[in-house]
Amino acid sequence: MSSLASVSHTEFVTRSGHNLTVEVWGLPIAALTMSETLVRIDKMIRRGRPRFVITANLNYAMLAASNKRLRVATRKAAFIVADGMPLVWAALLKGQRLLQRVTGADLVPALCRMAAEKGYSVLIVGGATGVAAAAAEKLRESHEGLQLTAMEAPLFKTLSVQENSTLIEKIKKVQPQLMLLACSQPEGEIWLSENCEQLGVPACVQIGAAVDFAAGRAKRAPRWIQRFGMEWLYRLTREPRRLAPRYLRNAIFLSTTRI
Repeated sequence: MSSLASVSHTEFVTRSGHNLTVEVWGLPIAALTMSETLVRIDKMIRRGRPRFVITANLNYAMLAASNKRLRVATRKAAFIVADGMPLVWAALLKGQRLLQRVTGADLVPALCRMAAEKGYSVLIVGGATGVAAAAAEKLRESHEGLQLTAMEAPLFKTLSVQENSTLIEKIKKVQPQLMLLACSQPEGEIWLSENCEQLGVPACVQIGAAVDFAAGRAKRAPRWIQRFGMEWLYRLTREPRRLAPRYLRNAIFLSTTRI
């Protein structure tokens, strides 16, 4: 059995001194604040073992319920944080409390700030053409001394065996200590689950569309909308054709599946 598969969420969190996870829709969500999340990832980097982190939302929960490979990724992840407010609300309905919503959009600049302070090298992989490079440029401008590079990648959904091998070798040559993977669900999480050990990167985080916010290609909702948990509605008004079908599927899952 691989080292990734042999370490469960409970084992990792307990050894890290924080023994609370909240299970919603079958996902073991770590009850962590943003600062605690950074501490966990910092420990991963210093330990040097290849691990990965998932930022989960309602869509992830829906996909995991019917995708066996994604459920394997869930079990292999070092820990999972709640990116979406529905997970926070679901925990409250079960009489439990997630300390804070930790979104990929907030986590990316926070991780880059930490990396700049501690001298960690960072690599952004994926995203639409030019987006990772634009995000890297803005993040370097915002965080003095940040060692950050960007790398484009083929579409993970149609990644051939040869393309996969080539991508892994390119990442290994860079030797980042922290990798931010900008890929859609569920391809990004599954790819990390199946390739993390080969990459040898101490900490990988699947950030999805957060790279678009970092690059300035997408605009986040005002803070007051985020606080009320209505960011999804704000995004829907800006990208209705892309997000309406997904949100409809999420709503059906929400109404038909037990927490």
